[in-house]
Amino acid sequence: MGGITLLKKITTRKERCKGCGVCVAFCPKKILALDNLSKIYLTDEESCIKCGRCELMCPDFAIRVYKEEGK
Repeated sequence: MGGITLLKKITTRKERCKGCGVCVAFCPKKILALDNLSKIYLTDEESCIKCGRCELMCPDFAIRVYKEEGK
């Protein structure tokens, strides 16, 4: 019995980010940005739809979208 996949949380790892900006360019809600050290951060986590594009596009695995199986 398959459940519905619910997206739960997004995390960033600044130590892995090289500041390429690919995730920023592909974010449909425009809630990702680079800080003054060119490291990724979320500008408004509540507006994030957790689509997973940033995780898929990041060449450095600096973003992770965690999923939770629901019923």
